[in-house]
Amino acid sequence: MLNWKLLNKIIGQLLFLEAAVLAACVLIAFFYHEDDGRAFAITVVITLIASVIFQYAGRNATDSLNRREAFLVVTLVWIIFSFFGAIPFVASGYLTSPTDAYFETMSGFTTTGASLIDDVERLPHAMLFWRSMTQWIGGLGIVFFTIAIIPSLVGGSVKVFSAEATGPMRSKMHPRLGTTAKWIWGIYLFLTLVCAGFFWLFGMSLFDAFNYAMTVTATGGFATHNSSTGFFHSPFIDFTAIIFMFLSGISFSLLYLTAFKGRLRDFFRNAELRLFLWLIAGASVMIMLILMHSCHYRIEDALRSALFQVVSFITTTGVFNDDAGQWPHITWVILSVLMFFGGCSGSTAGGFKCIRGVMVLEIIRNELRRAIHPRAVLPVKVNNSNISFTTQTTLLGYFALYLLLCLVTYFIMIVAGVDSTNSITIALSCASNVGPTLGLEIGPTMSWSVLPGVVKWMLSLLMLMGRLEIISVVVIFTRSFWRDR
Repeated sequence: MLNWKLLNKIIGQLLFLEAAVLAACVLIAFFYHEDDGRAFAITVVITLIASVIFQYAGRNATDSLNRREAFLVVTLVWIIFSFFGAIPFVASGYLTSPTDAYFETMSGFTTTGASLIDDVERLPHAMLFWRSMTQWIGGLGIVFFTIAIIPSLVGGSVKVFSAEATGPMRSKMHPRLGTTAKWIWGIYLFLTLVCAGFFWLFGMSLFDAFNYAMTVTATGGFATHNSSTGFFHSPFIDFTAIIFMFLSGISFSLLYLTAFKGRLRDFFRNAELRLFLWLIAGASVMIMLILMHSCHYRIEDALRSALFQVVSFITTTGVFNDDAGQWPHITWVILSVLMFFGGCSGSTAGGFKCIRGVMVLEIIRNELRRAIHPRAVLPVKVNNSNISFTTQTTLLGYFALYLLLCLVTYFIMIVAGVDSTNSITIALSCASNVGPTLGLEIGPTMSWSVLPGVVKWMLSLLMLMGRLEIISVVVIFTRSFWRDR
């Protein structure tokens, strides 16, 4: 029997924190004397009432969370957070459709960055800040964010951490999960502040600097200008974004071990990081040469545009300084491969994760060796650690589910009238939480507002599945999950 009292208690406490963040948006609206303050105030009241109701329903709950409840509470929290987070868009009138508002909010919390707003520059400051804040909170996880603030919540349950963390291998920096959460969020906050400082130094306003810093370090991609960072036409801003997208795409545990433990050898010997670097280097060189040959870019412009888009796509950030939709189609193939792989596990990046790519390559190499030596015992090793058979099986299941979801989404969008190129890249974009797509109808610089309503709801679910690593959501729809044991 599921402990519904505890689930209600957790959701209620989390909604209280969401109300607090929404209250900050009220202050921003009043500071800039803009018309969305009333919409945010209404949302704060509604969210607080819901928080009280949930906490009342969860009074006297026993703080004992099992694995099934951890999967369910994480999924419910993301769905409910997006519901309340969508209210300001509708209440203010900037998005009239509840479907569009929910899609926009889910895209924010999952750090996908796909937007239905054709002209973001017409949004008031508080609304822009809320979009950026959804991505910053979602970057490392809503529940994980709360564990850092309230360690007593669900006893700092490692089950919740496992249900929300990214990648097949979980690494802890401290025996206590609350302390681990504080260290990771400390690094995350530090990267955000330093990034904002450099953006401001290189010409952004303070408001823009913090918004872009939040979405870059969250690898989300929401922008305060229609042309994203390309609005500023600054090589310094472009290279700042490249550096912090890259850092945010690396495992935060690895950054911690390098920065605070001085384990530089582990950093450069990490197999996942090496694959991450090789993909960035190889793709950047190929696209740079293509741009110089086919589009007649100067070498500096070709290098900057290629490196920016490569890092943006592989870290699933989605900001842009150039329109990759106008590039030769071969570059689309390269960027789609990067979109699939994504960043490192334990980072804010989405995608299949480079660690899984390393594991797949190791398995393939072993199978080739086994063809010559059928009786050989060949363990799969990553970073000198044996990968268990269970983990390998989970990898196969995750890969199969990922491809199946992309194919089903592709088929449904084709039936709904979306063109083939956009259908497959939209499916990849949502499953990997990338944001931009590649095509002529909906390119990387365009909004997704032309999509049918039913497709938007389907993509909202796919974004959630991609952010929570698919299995954490799909398992809830199985019969065995609801069967009492």
